[in-house]
Amino acid sequence: PKTVVAYWYSFAVTMSSSVGEPQWAWLGLLKWSLSYSDGTRPSDESMKEMSAEDKKFLEEVMKNGIVDEAERMKEILQTMAQSLDKYQSRNGDDVNLDELLDLLQELRDIVEQIDYARAFVSLKGLPFLLGCLQQRDAIPQPLRQACLGIWSTLCQNNPPVQLALLELGSIKILSDLFFLETDSKYKAKLVQAMSANIRNHATAEEVFTQVEQSTELIKQGLLLTEANGYTLPTRTLFFLRALVTSDNSSRSRVRQFANCIGYVSDNYLSSSALTNPELRELALELLTTVLEQKLSVNIFLENGRKQRIAGLGVRSITALRQLTGEEREFATMELELWEKLIVQLARVEADEEGNSEPLLLAAGEPLPETLPQ
Repeated sequence: PKTVVAYWYSFAVTMSSSVGEPQWAWLGLLKWSLSYSDGTRPSDESMKEMSAEDKKFLEEVMKNGIVDEAERMKEILQTMAQSLDKYQSRNGDDVNLDELLDLLQELRDIVEQIDYARAFVSLKGLPFLLGCLQQRDAIPQPLRQACLGIWSTLCQNNPPVQLALLELGSIKILSDLFFLETDSKYKAKLVQAMSANIRNHATAEEVFTQVEQSTELIKQGLLLTEANGYTLPTRTLFFLRALVTSDNSSRSRVRQFANCIGYVSDNYLSSSALTNPELRELALELLTTVLEQKLSVNIFLENGRKQRIAGLGVRSITALRQLTGEEREFATMELELWEKLIVQLARVEADEEGNSEPLLLAAGEPLPETLPQ
């Protein structure tokens, strides 16, 4: 419901207002949590006498060397808290960065399991991740990048974690950070984390669309430039596709990102030094699905775009069908996607709506009646 989305958007803006400010309250929260909770049960139960089942498990651990992942996760966070104290006091030279990166990779491996991901939440690990990301001047980028990797892993197919991050204002915080960074690889990590936090979560999707800079973020992430490389456009395109073609999408959402969709259709479909087969396939999937859903397709009917895509499609299909051997096998997916897109383009009609302004179509060559054989 819109009232729920409005609440979360307002909440996100409030929670994210401290981006860039030297706030370390999250570190104290992490230390308190580690002192009073084991991450697997409420803190008031942590001191109860061990059950027979727990004793048996502990005996197995001692006998066979089984690692208690929950306890290991707590140990890693305790080590991180100690090191972050040094970064807070500007004594980071004493920190072994490689060792911390190894620990964060181990932590990421642990939270791949949904149950441990939720235990991480109970240990107040989410404010820890958000806090690290916002301390751009104090905490080295490799550590912040590792935190983004953990973030993406935590959110995969895990709605409770996505909601917990939403409650912390994560979407606005990440989008603000995107515009503060200049390193395209780090920005790609931010987009990946944002995408994982939002995808397949109806409320999160709507909150993102209401963030003021959401459209500009997608636009900048999609830019095909040497500075952006391949990774940032690829992850942004993946995010855009998930956002506008999800089961929760709407005509207004597709129209909000229509210029981004238009940019993809104009720049991602041809072979060039700035594109690759993965980008082309993602672009073809996006455009075909938008046409199939028919929420809004007017962007394809503007400025002769339909005719340009069709002409490029015919040429691409002809070239792909002439390939042989491994090259033909490698191009099978792209060929199938082109054929689907051409079929959908041939059927496209302007959006039906009572009070819409008349749509002016630019002149162009007609679509071919048949595909090249």
